[in-house]
Amino acid sequence: MSKVVFTNGCFDLIHPGHIYLLEKAKSFGDKLIVGINSDKSVRSIKGKDRPINTQKDRAAVLAGLSAVDEVRIFDELTPENLIREIVPDVLVKGGDWHEKEIIGADFVKSNNGEVHSIQFLEGFSSSDTINKILTAKPEENLSDGKKAEQTSTTRNSLDQHIQLFSNLRQNFCEEIEECAEIIYAAFLQNKKVLICGNGGSAADAQHLAAEFIGRFETERKALRAIALTTDTSAITALSNDYGFEKIFSRQVEALAEKDDILIAISTSGNSPNVIEAVMTARRMGCKIISMTGEKGKKLSSLSDACIMIPSPRTARIQEGHIAIIHIWCEIIDDHIKNM
Repeated sequence: MSKVVFTNGCFDLIHPGHIYLLEKAKSFGDKLIVGINSDKSVRSIKGKDRPINTQKDRAAVLAGLSAVDEVRIFDELTPENLIREIVPDVLVKGGDWHEKEIIGADFVKSNNGEVHSIQFLEGFSSSDTINKILTAKPEENLSDGKKAEQTSTTRNSLDQHIQLFSNLRQNFCEEIEECAEIIYAAFLQNKKVLICGNGGSAADAQHLAAEFIGRFETERKALRAIALTTDTSAITALSNDYGFEKIFSRQVEALAEKDDILIAISTSGNSPNVIEAVMTARRMGCKIISMTGEKGKKLSSLSDACIMIPSPRTARIQEGHIAIIHIWCEIIDDHIKNM
């Protein structure tokens, strides 16, 4: 009986790093199945300007590689359902994923399978290649007036804010509304919403919980929400006894139940304690909604629904997050008002 190996990714622009990963993965078994994110899934993980190549074209290129025996396309943000369908003997991911962060690792190991994290070849990245192409523009010959305008911090920040919100309005309404519907459905079933984040994202977590427990703009019943950022005794004890990575996951373990919602907020998408909370919530059967920035691939890849603010700047990302929080509250208030 053949030993089946599974790995997954977007595989948008194939480069030598991909070839190395796939050949190394194939060496662990007899048959390599590669799962690739659908076009819709890639947009949710990497932003509206991706993928460069369609799912059909990406699948065709992968299928032509000698190491690859089969290509499967999945529409969710994570390959969890596909992994459970295939039941691979070996699960492989790239080296930027620790074993505890790999979707499906627990399932594969429970079936006596293997899980491997393979270090990437340095210097190869589809996203970096695309960014180099997009930013390779000749310098503009600016007049003194334009230079003065360009260096105005106030004007630049406001221009970025306006451009960001125009982008959100044009491209992100569907995702924002989808997340609001998931949250509302949980409240209808008397489920809880747990919220976590660090720094400014911690403030957003507390803000959102307060809007749900109190009210937004409409008088209504209190909604079950908990910010995991507010219990200083728990946070300091957990940091002291277990380490900072555990401050949210232990609270999730204590408070969450199946079909609750975890809203995970991280501008970078790489906060270890937020990722740890997400993995714990997934194991407990919770749904994951995340908010991050344009580089938040890791967090978005672990979520059931995600809003990736299309900006590299923390300030702009946080401005987008708080606006979305208010929109969610307004949508949920409207639903309750019309019941």
